Amino acid sequence: MFIDEITMEEFREGLRRTKTVIIPFGTIEEHGRHLPLGTDTIIPVEVLRRLVERKEVFVAPPVHYGVCTSTKLHPGTITISAETLRRLTLDIVRDAYRKGLRNFILLSGHGGGLHLNALKEVAEILVEELEEIKLAVVCPYDILWDELSRIAETENDSHAGEIETSVIMSLRPDLVKGTSEEEYPSFPKPIVVRDKLRCWPGGVWGNPLKASKDKGEKVVELIIEKLIEVIEKVESYREW
Repeated sequence: MFIDEITMEEFREGLRRTKTVIIPFGTIEEHGRHLPLGTDTIIPVEVLRRLVERKEVFVAPPVHYGVCTSTKLHPGTITISAETLRRLTLDIVRDAYRKGLRNFILLSGHGGGLHLNALKEVAEILVEELEEIKLAVVCPYDILWDELSRIAETENDSHAGEIETSVIMSLRPDLVKGTSEEEYPSFPKPIVVRDKLRCWPGGVWGNPLKASKDKGEKVVELIIEKLIEVIEKVESYREW
């Protein structure tokens, strides 16, 4: 049940069957010269459209903006601060809890460190504050790293590379505009550089030339299966 597509009566009726909601978090962020700026939002939303055919849950409208650091100078990237993301997430979850929802999965299509840390910090606050809440923070690329590595031909594939390109080819092929060359960032770790664009001009981490719709379908199925596993784990969890 996509919350923005149902009526208040359908919401009330839905609460009798499930108190679980998935909130997708994405970004407006460059993804090479070939993928849309909304890639990190499009992937979780489209995956959830398939998931709700197998598992009844509420799906909240996505949070389209996230914390982008390495890509913040690239054309099209529009970032927000970690503090803004924390405050927005706190408000959304608190009010959804007031409306009767109890099981929350914060699903991030963006794997940035500061972005995920902000969501995890919020989760810690909420589990202390709301007595009946059960909550998980999930980024598919983190929890499925080993499985995705076996699908990808590219070693250490990441942002706008083989896997992400394959998934968009599967879910929204109309949004794939050609391809980009294989590329990897050259950040001089542990130094934090100001001119990140100079260290990563094309904004690709991996090799999108090796992407395919078939690989994308395999990844999507893995994500759905893992999310259903997480949902059931959250729903059955008992701490009291």
